[in-house]
Amino acid sequence: MKVIKSISKLRKELQKGRDKKETIGFVPTMGYFHKGHLSLIRCARRENDIVVVSIFVNPIQFGPHEDYKRYPRNLRRDALLAREEKVDYIFCPNVNTMYQSPHHTFVNVEKITDILCGLCRPGHFKGVTTVVSKLLHIVQPDNAYFGQKDYQQFVVIKKMVEELNIPVKIKLCSIVREHDGLAMSSRNVYLKPKERIRALALYASLCRARHLIKHGERNPQKVITEMKKILEKNFNKIDYIAILNPDGFDSIKRLRGKIFIGVAVYIGKIRLIDNIILKVK
Repeated sequence: MKVIKSISKLRKELQKGRDKKETIGFVPTMGYFHKGHLSLIRCARRENDIVVVSIFVNPIQFGPHEDYKRYPRNLRRDALLAREEKVDYIFCPNVNTMYQSPHHTFVNVEKITDILCGLCRPGHFKGVTTVVSKLLHIVQPDNAYFGQKDYQQFVVIKKMVEELNIPVKIKLCSIVREHDGLAMSSRNVYLKPKERIRALALYASLCRARHLIKHGERNPQKVITEMKKILEKNFNKIDYIAILNPDGFDSIKRLRGKIFIGVAVYIGKIRLIDNIILKVK
């Protein structure tokens, strides 16, 4: 495994594989790996000849009062985990490598970024799509892997790739959960023991929604009301509870077909998100 910080050096290395007609799988991350990241890497490893993982904490997707400076970082630990998963290349550029100063060019996907996490975090997806677009152009992978926990991000990136004709397949991988149901997240390390227990209400609300729908409830507002009862007891702020069409996030009047159920909450200053996708008859 090679750890590379230079764009030109990474491109030179990857060209060797392209010359041999080898496929490239790419997993973009902000590092501090957990089992969710490792599941993405394993998918990439199974399906490709070469696996590239980027580690870059992207400053332009953080708001002015968010946790960019204290976001967990440990490249040495991440490199050891990546080596165990047989990653071929870690790309870990610094900010000056990714963004010239001043930086004037951005990529922005409209409409589907104005809701859910986009509404709560103005400018966030503009930062995400800009950095992912840059990374896809640098790596030029055949396949790129994203986790369902950040499902809106997946939909936004898939739309960007389709509309900008970027030749890569965007693949979605399932959420990986702790033994008690909490979705894996690098931000979970911020949680104090009592907060960690309260955080379980996030998945509990989704399980409640699934139970209601399984037993015949088809009114989305009634499902949301029941979810809200669980969340209000455990979190000081609810950003959103949403039941939408998973493709374009259109509203749903009656639960039928494929549906996305997503939640975002705060415990103190820590923001947590989770979701499930159901098929309803």
